[in-house]
Amino acid sequence: MIKLTVLYGHPTDIETFETYYVNTHLPKASKMKDHLKIELTKFMNSPDGSKPAYYRMAEFWFSNPETMQATMSSPEGQATAKDLDNFATGGATLLIGIVEG
Repeated sequence: MIKLTVLYGHPTDIETFETYYVNTHLPKASKMKDHLKIELTKFMNSPDGSKPAYYRMAEFWFSNPETMQATMSSPEGQATAKDLDNFATGGATLLIGIVEG
């Protein structure tokens, strides 16, 4: 299994980020096909009160690299990827990995 992870840096304006993320970006991402699972995480401060390294994380599980590539190359995948520039003011880091275990 392959996982595409998107790590969102801390936005310059949290309210604007959240509004766009929930009302615009997630509906675009939901149109992508052939993923097995999506998991969204909003990070919290650590027990000592320090800020986490990232603000949010989105994870998309795929059965194999070819399926992930086809999904991300589709019009829906391309629209979702291009949309990052419209709201991810803290930046977005994309990682691809093999799920073990």
